[in-house]
Amino acid sequence: MFGKYFDVGAKRDFMGAFFFFVVHLMLLVGFSSVLVHFFGVSGLVEGSGAFFDGGEIYTHIGTLFIIWLGATIVYQRGMSNDMMSMVIVGAGIFAAWTYGPILGLVPIALLTTMDKSKS
Repeated sequence: MFGKYFDVGAKRDFMGAFFFFVVHLMLLVGFSSVLVHFFGVSGLVEGSGAFFDGGEIYTHIGTLFIIWLGATIVYQRGMSNDMMSMVIVGAGIFAAWTYGPILGLVPIALLTTMDKSKS
C-alpha cells in the first residue's frame, strides 16, 4: 500500500508528492519519537516534549532525516550534477533547521516531481 511512496527514484505528480510528504512525515514522527524515548530512558535527554511541540532534539533528528532523504533522492535519480536539485535540498535543510522538520519536508517532496538528470 505504501510501497510506491518509499521509492525515492520515482517521478511523481503533485498528489504523489503530497502523499510522499505525508508518509515520510509519519515515518519521521514515529522514528524520532522512538529515538527520543530511547534517549530519555538512557538519560541522554530529559523533558523533550512531543514532536509537534518543536523541541530542539526533534529539530536535530528531523534535520538529519531531511539530509538523508534529500541525499538519497538526489543519488537515486542521478541529479547530483543538477544545481537546481542541490538548491532545493539546501532549502529543505535550511527550512528544517530554522522552522522545523515539517516545513523542511516540503521542498524534498517537491524534489520528487522534477525530471531525472539528462546526463
